[in-house]
Amino acid sequence: MINEDSIEFFNTRLTYDLSQFSKLTTQQQDRVRHYGSQAEALLKNKDFAMFIHHFKFSVADDLGSIRGHQPDDNARRVALSNELAGIDNFVSSLKRAVYYKNRLGNTNEVPESN
Repeated sequence: MINEDSIEFFNTRLTYDLSQFSKLTTQQQDRVRHYGSQAEALLKNKDFAMFIHHFKFSVADDLGSIRGHQPDDNARRVALSNELAGIDNFVSSLKRAVYYKNRLGNTNEVPESN
């Protein structure tokens, strides 16, 4: 499961404090912009959105098909609910990356902190 790409992606993840843009170097700002651009491209991709929605609909259908109230049924409900929450969190992380890219702007000017 772990390959060279996985290791590279882990080593290049954003670990900056994005609450204070003024402390980011120019290179770090460029990485935040690039990361946000990649996230934006995913969010605008209709095929990607279709698969996200199909997955959510499938999980919702599975969730709705559970009729019992036994401990196993309740555990399955919790597991499926966590799957829905997980995919929503993933999409939120993409939106957050786009937000930071937009907040940082396309120039090298650092916006003022509020």
